[in-house]
Amino acid sequence: MRNLEGKYCIVTGAGKGIGKAIAKRFLLEQAAGVAILEWDLELAKATAKELDPTGEKVIAVKCNVADSDMVKAAVDETLAKFGRIDVLINNAGVTRDRIFHKMTDEEWHTVIDINLNGVYNLCKFVVPLMRDQESGAIVNISSTSLLGNPGQANYAATKAALQGFTRTLGKELGRKNVRVNCIAPGHIDTDMMRAIGEEKLNAAIARLPMQRLGDPDEIATVAAFLCTDDSSWVTGQTIMVSGGASCT
Repeated sequence: MRNLEGKYCIVTGAGKGIGKAIAKRFLLEQAAGVAILEWDLELAKATAKELDPTGEKVIAVKCNVADSDMVKAAVDETLAKFGRIDVLINNAGVTRDRIFHKMTDEEWHTVIDINLNGVYNLCKFVVPLMRDQESGAIVNISSTSLLGNPGQANYAATKAALQGFTRTLGKELGRKNVRVNCIAPGHIDTDMMRAIGEEKLNAAIARLPMQRLGDPDEIATVAAFLCTDDSSWVTGQTIMVSGGASCT
């Protein structure tokens, strides 16, 4: 696979889990620089130091993706360090699961603000840069929950919305050589997944054709592919990486 040599990247929610795995994979693919955007700055700093002890290639930036002003400041800080942005991974996300008739306004709006509005905020400031340089790759991290999942009306709504958002930007930005794609992970071995409890987790695994959780690295591999020139003819797509969950 052709690598990311010379490319400067932003990965949101990269302090742990899928985002961290993507940042790590990008460095293995020779990315010139990676900005880790996280609400928890100390977590971001620890991850940055782990991935790049020299501090030359990875920077930690405090950012609440739901806050437009913070996003602008984070993008500006990244530009000040790297000079350009070639890759944007919109990975930051949260869950506030509850059956719909018991769901609170706060639970609904928190998930919408971070999972959907957060993607809008990043793209609002990064897309114009990519249009001007006439190159770039954006990957939005969705979820197989976009197919619908009891207790996740808020989460599923945001992850389904990212499909339409991705297709639209793919159509709008193709002529500028900016590609926009979406990954829909299934059950991945992260803190968020294990928070559902062992009984529910085992039941979920039993329903999967491949009978195991996915590894964050398996999402990172697909993300890297979508950001290299090996996928130069791929845009506006949603790729299910779910161990066959979308087949059931």
